[in-house]
Amino acid sequence: MVCFRNMFIKMPHPQTKDMIEKDQDHLEKEIEKLWRQLKVKVNRLFEAQGKPGLQGFNLTPRNQDEPKARKVILKG
Repeated sequence: MVCFRNMFIKMPHPQTKDMIEKDQDHLEKEIEKLWRQLKVKVNRLFEAQGKPGLQGFNLTPRNQDEPKARKVILKG
């Protein structure tokens, strides 16, 4: 059962799961796009104010697989 606003609709589990995963992927892409745009806007703001850009502001976060891979490598 899935809730759409004020309605509950009965849907098969695989179809519901697929729909939720697609929505989550779409939201993650939108969030990433907004973060990239924010970085550009903040740098332009600092340039307009005559201040140096933020140090480390253009770093990208690690994904969740990197720490796991490092643990596997270190365990040998």
